[in-house]
Amino acid sequence: MALTESTMLELGTIAPEFALTDVVTGKTVRRDDFRGSKALLVMFICTHCPYVKHVEQGLAALGRDYKGKPLSIVAICSNDITTHPADSPAGMKQQAETYGFVFPYLYDESQAVAHAYKAACTPDFFLFDDQRRLVYRGQFDSSRPESGIAVTGKDLRAAIDLVLAGKPVPADQRPSIGCNIKWKA
Repeated sequence: MALTESTMLELGTIAPEFALTDVVTGKTVRRDDFRGSKALLVMFICTHCPYVKHVEQGLAALGRDYKGKPLSIVAICSNDITTHPADSPAGMKQQAETYGFVFPYLYDESQAVAHAYKAACTPDFFLFDDQRRLVYRGQFDSSRPESGIAVTGKDLRAAIDLVLAGKPVPADQRPSIGCNIKWKA
């Protein structure tokens, strides 16, 4: 496990396009499928990372809590399944079903989407406004495996709530920390 921080992509960056397969439904999901929502949350996660495992239930709760609100959520796994077979589409589907993810979970086999977003770790979070400009990239909350701090999603939820209320998100943001994305050789 290589501890890695988010790249903290420049605020204001336009959300890169994507067209990836949802491992649960088999349907292709595109960035532009989410037009009309006030915000788009793109999360880079996987099945094996202890940092993702630590927040899985929190991610599922986030999806349920914001269902029906003008927030679109998508999760993406970009890890190399040659070296990390647990992160395969079958493993991803099992994770989504086990935790009751209510958002699409997409497989980025080529890793092109992760590169376009400059994703660095799992979990890595990117929140975009209605113009698809990046307004938040940072941690879910201050909890880490074995930290004794409860998983709440406080930081990300605060940013989402501000965007949905039409208010600016403060630029002082703490990077997400997790396992590095497992890049292909």
